[in-house]
Amino acid sequence: MTLTHATVAFDVAIPATDLDGAAIGLPGRLALPESGIGLVLFAHGSGSSRFSPRNMFVASVLHEAWIGTLLFDLLTPQEEIDRTNVFDIRLLADRLMAAMRFVAQHEQMRHLPIGLFGASTGAAAALVAAAEEPGVAVVVSRGGRPDLAGPALAQVHAPTLLIVGGNDVEVLLLNRQALAALPCEKRLAIVPGATHLFEEPGALEEAARVAAEWCARHLGAATGTRITGG
Repeated sequence: MTLTHATVAFDVAIPATDLDGAAIGLPGRLALPESGIGLVLFAHGSGSSRFSPRNMFVASVLHEAWIGTLLFDLLTPQEEIDRTNVFDIRLLADRLMAAMRFVAQHEQMRHLPIGLFGASTGAAAALVAAAEEPGVAVVVSRGGRPDLAGPALAQVHAPTLLIVGGNDVEVLLLNRQALAALPCEKRLAIVPGATHLFEEPGALEEAARVAAEWCARHLGAATGTRITGG
């Protein structure tokens, strides 16, 4: 997609710790539009990475709405070998919060309101992180499993958008149940005819459009509260 304004993109390494407590760097790609109104951190789903073509497409649409993005690997290659880590919501949420601290410690980004975008299990991680970090301004789930956030759903106060394919029947039911548990401003957006990966013609475009509108509205309105990095 051709950008309509300048966006600077560069590689970063998110400081974190591995399962043994050793320091590691999680590779990521940061993109900052000129005069951006906020920054959205992506939590990819099970079996995916910062190179997820669907998340990269959504990120490009956010850039056109003057929103920066950070796509990064939540797990190391070694950690991904153990499939239980892919579904460890606590671990994924901790890695996402490490990325938020990374952002908060950088002068170039610390002034920006923060949003979280999660897919599949990454959606649950985003909601857990939002429940624990009051500075999060907005949350979006695409084809996510917000139900896996469990009791944390009741502690989420950031405006939350759940995007689900109309033909993704089981996940749609789980999202309806999660929606009922959220006490915040919330919306369930159903993309007609779409299945779990939004592979149908126009489905991902519609999901990205709705996500960009939601993020732009709430990031643009966010003032005062920021991620502290503490």
